[in-house]
Amino acid sequence: MSSHLDQTLAPALAERRAAHLYRTRKLLQSPQTPQVMVDGKNYLAFCSNDYLGLANHPEVIAALQQSATTLGVGSGASHLVAGHSSEHHALEEELAAFTGRERALLFSTGYMANMGAITALVGQGDGVFEDRLNHASLLDAGLLSGARFQRFLHNDLDNLQSRLDKTEAARKLIVVDGVFSMDGDCAPLPELAALAQKNNAWLMVDDAHGFGCLGKTGAGCAEHFGLNQEQLPILMGTLGKAAGSFGAFIAGSETLIETLIQFARPYIYTTAMPPAVAAATRASLRLIQTEQWRREHLNRLIAHFRAGAQALNLQLMDSFSPIQPVVIGDEARALLISQKLAERGILIIAIRPPTVPVGSSRLRITFSAQHTIEQVDQLLLALADIMGEVEHD
Repeated sequence: MSSHLDQTLAPALAERRAAHLYRTRKLLQSPQTPQVMVDGKNYLAFCSNDYLGLANHPEVIAALQQSATTLGVGSGASHLVAGHSSEHHALEEELAAFTGRERALLFSTGYMANMGAITALVGQGDGVFEDRLNHASLLDAGLLSGARFQRFLHNDLDNLQSRLDKTEAARKLIVVDGVFSMDGDCAPLPELAALAQKNNAWLMVDDAHGFGCLGKTGAGCAEHFGLNQEQLPILMGTLGKAAGSFGAFIAGSETLIETLIQFARPYIYTTAMPPAVAAATRASLRLIQTEQWRREHLNRLIAHFRAGAQALNLQLMDSFSPIQPVVIGDEARALLISQKLAERGILIIAIRPPTVPVGSSRLRITFSAQHTIEQVDQLLLALADIMGEVEHD
């Protein structure tokens, strides 16, 4: 006999299954490379955020192993107790230098970095203004901050300005993704920076999907758009995507970082990441800066795919990033195409509501510097065949 808890929760699960929105976990049994083993089967994968192919790089692995031998595995405590190691400290200094900021502060995850920064910077009597397509962590942080939370239309500067005109908030925080995770497009950061300064507001950018990929040296959206610390005072980046490691950081002024150390609860009350992970990230950071070919090859792959997809009349988004969504629309159809690709040995996940708006379900295709042009052609051929099959079903 099921418990009252199970009886109460089960209908919502059944409803999600019936709406083709049920999520299941796949079991990865290989390193994160274009060729993966999932649930005992081999696939060519186009669904990883390992954009530069560093998650399985021998130098990154060696750095982690060496540091674990020297410093152990667990950090043992929070940064403010006894967990802030020399590897953490060196990584923060290198991230600050790389992003052109005075200081950087490590967090264990991107979700925690966003939650920590936003809730430390604004509260009751303040205003937080977020793009409607921001990542869930940004939206959750805005809601939980206690500030008046407003969402403006995607990349719509006029809509944002009209909201700023009406606010009486003591502090005004504008928050956007640098590269939007489900659409792959960029925020208009130079215009947002100018708008923020004009309105005496602070600009915060989540550069999870730009860091490592954009900019001449890979320093991300700020470098790509040429924005300094004054123009973009609160820069967040994650280390589990293009950097191939784990964790996140906030970069900015000395005063900003000291404020987060004192007031960001997710930072204060969380065990520090393993020092070996910080050492691995330091190795990947060096590779990001010295192996320019990774970004150059990635850009060739993206251009090749977009040209091929447009020839097939696939509905693409306005994206020059490694995120190249193909919009399908209907949830069940997106799932069907994903399943047919899997039958051909190609792994791409169907993204459905509530992650994306109803009616915009899509195949979220992502590229890595480890992919080849031939593998992209294999994907395009499979899409051509499957789209033809689905149209005639």
